[in-house]
Amino acid sequence: MNQKIVQKKHNHQINLILSQIPSVEILLQNEELKKLSTKYSRKVLVQVIRKVLSRERNQTKKSGKTYSNSERIKEIKTSLALENQDYLKRVINGSGVILHTNLGRAPLGKEILERITPELENYLNLEYDLREGVRGKRGIMIEKLLYLLTQAEKSLVVNNNAGAVFLILSALAKNKEVIVSRGELIQIGGGFRIPEILEQSGAHLREVGTTNQTFIEDYEKAINEDTALLLKVHQSNFQMEGFTYQVEIKELKELGEKYHLPVVVDLGSGTFLNTENFGLKHEPTVQENIQAGADIVCFSTDKLLGGPQGGIICGKENYINTIATHPLFRTLRVGKITLAFLQEILLCYLKKQEINHIALWKMISYPLEQIEKRAKYISQKLNQENIPTFIIEGETTIGGGALPGQTLPTRLLLIKPLVSVEEFSKYLRLSSPPLIGRKEKEYFVLDLRTIDPDLDEMIIEIIKSVWLKIK
Repeated sequence: MNQKIVQKKHNHQINLILSQIPSVEILLQNEELKKLSTKYSRKVLVQVIRKVLSRERNQTKKSGKTYSNSERIKEIKTSLALENQDYLKRVINGSGVILHTNLGRAPLGKEILERITPELENYLNLEYDLREGVRGKRGIMIEKLLYLLTQAEKSLVVNNNAGAVFLILSALAKNKEVIVSRGELIQIGGGFRIPEILEQSGAHLREVGTTNQTFIEDYEKAINEDTALLLKVHQSNFQMEGFTYQVEIKELKELGEKYHLPVVVDLGSGTFLNTENFGLKHEPTVQENIQAGADIVCFSTDKLLGGPQGGIICGKENYINTIATHPLFRTLRVGKITLAFLQEILLCYLKKQEINHIALWKMISYPLEQIEKRAKYISQKLNQENIPTFIIEGETTIGGGALPGQTLPTRLLLIKPLVSVEEFSKYLRLSSPPLIGRKEKEYFVLDLRTIDPDLDEMIIEIIKSVWLKIK
């Protein structure tokens, strides 16, 4: 038979088979997919269906077979789930890192959320003076609360601490020199480096001292008519040990007063509590830096403060007023949601409710014996399902560029999966909600200190469900 006739006949048969593949509109009538349309929107669902049908047509041209209807629906549901993993959603953090940058750093907690929800459901007096009936100042209550906590004369809130440093330098040191120790030219999260922030702000870097030792004389020798300020950067994400020396804030303050230069402290993580009370090394508090004489202190709000992403600038009124009038401030300011969260967080500190209501400090202060009790319960439940699980001692990392090298004792739950740890981890990451742990050799590891106790039953069910899939 002529080859062209054979090919024509084959093409005709393939086209007949392809014609059996339903259209997008027909698939949208499926009851299971209707529910997904309600959840994700029709447009999102249509986009995924088209991709699945395109893959099916390509496969049919090669194999001469189409999906069954159930296979097609399953493929659409699987593709939809995979393609929409980027939606922001709750994640169970069993990684053992409390301030996990990739998971949003400090969890905000249900107690704080419940307090602010009624306010955020309605209009707010964000920039409205209720006494006078005129436009007010944004963040005025935050400023009042920070004064009570730190005695800082004035304060501003911006979108993160890198923004805070950039704004301070832009407002106070553009085209001027900023003196900073070589040992403090750090790189912070996301690849941002202090020297690069200085350069972009228009300030000129003047390095003094050496990597491991800088003395007050080094700062004084570098001061000239172009010097704008003295900058001290807290080494919040690494440690230096051995033959080291750093200048204290009080020394810098005396030098600053002598030459009429402000002392700016980039505190990084920023805490109001004495960390040694929780079995950790001392971390300089915000109020200690203010009391030591720093003219300006800036720090993150989503690290040891335990709040949403943001950066706080606080200190002497004359400097803060100058910073507040800089055009850049408006581009960096925060909105009502951040301010509402911060207001409640700061009130918790004033009312001494940090350990009970701020999720970060609840985790840090959580008793080891309670973690062990929970670990035994979860392990017992999983072992009853023939899921090999055991408990070992471990350490929880604070993380997030805070308290470098500092850990808290914990209990780790180890599971040896039937498949590779990588595959098992992926199944758990794609569960609902995602369960994040870490891998150690052939074991999947969960640290219960970083998991809310209310979620224990849920993680048991998630692990059981994944185990059934891989058996």
